[in-house]
Amino acid sequence: MSAQPVRIALIQMPFTSDSDANRAQAEVHIREAAAKGAQIICLPEMFTTLYFCMEQSVDHFDLAEPIPGPSSKRLQSLARELDVVLIGPYFEKRAPGIYHNTAVVIDADGTLLGSYRKMHIPQDPGFEEKFYFTPGDLGYRAWETRYGCIGVLICWDQWYPEAARLTAMKGAMILFYPTAIGWLPEEKAELGAAQHTAWETVQRGHAVANGCFVAAVNRVGVEGNTEFWGQSFVTNPYGEVLQRAPVSDTYLLIQDCDLQAAEDFRRIWPFFRDRRIDSYSGITERFSR
Repeated sequence: MSAQPVRIALIQMPFTSDSDANRAQAEVHIREAAAKGAQIICLPEMFTTLYFCMEQSVDHFDLAEPIPGPSSKRLQSLARELDVVLIGPYFEKRAPGIYHNTAVVIDADGTLLGSYRKMHIPQDPGFEEKFYFTPGDLGYRAWETRYGCIGVLICWDQWYPEAARLTAMKGAMILFYPTAIGWLPEEKAELGAAQHTAWETVQRGHAVANGCFVAAVNRVGVEGNTEFWGQSFVTNPYGEVLQRAPVSDTYLLIQDCDLQAAEDFRRIWPFFRDRRIDSYSGITERFSR
């Protein structure tokens, strides 16, 4: 494992209805991150579009694109030019009637290493995702990139310790969570602080339980009735927040992650060694009572 820390960048930004403009603005931030030494750069969930899942409309399926396609090819070219690993989440058209919420992972030589398709699909007021997204079928994945082994999960996956565990078990030392999460106006006054605390706390727990870094990158701005709460962050294997972005501003969060420190953590907190894998068969049941 490299003795040098890996420098990651999270691009917290707002989006518009113009996909070309979104891609162009993302490129500006990617170039800025690379100029500041970032080696692995992650964009928020569905970075080419507005978060259209606030309503159910068949017209929004026209926003999806294939992989490989315009967005992935543009990111590949950027990764090759800048010598950076890029994580690009966007709306995938797999086939007529089959669409996914997907992130592509591109190595520093421009190679498209693969994709992760969001596994857990929510259905809540303002988050009508089951109408649009087929649940992922590629499993939990990790990729050996030029700068280290990483895993990618997407937004609602954040709440599931099983997803983090299985991705870490594939070898990931940094878990990236591209995200689109925010407050609804009717809930913010009473529940807003608690909702944000829960979101951050559960991910900090994933870092501790798996002895890895966790990097969550959210969008900002108001879309429809949803106020995205920003506050992208990176935590170390102790669950300490190393850096947190503001609530409402575009922000380029750059953080060095010492992967050797994560390995050292696993040596003194050997949670993988002490797992009682013989006792976990019930985890595949819906409910055990």
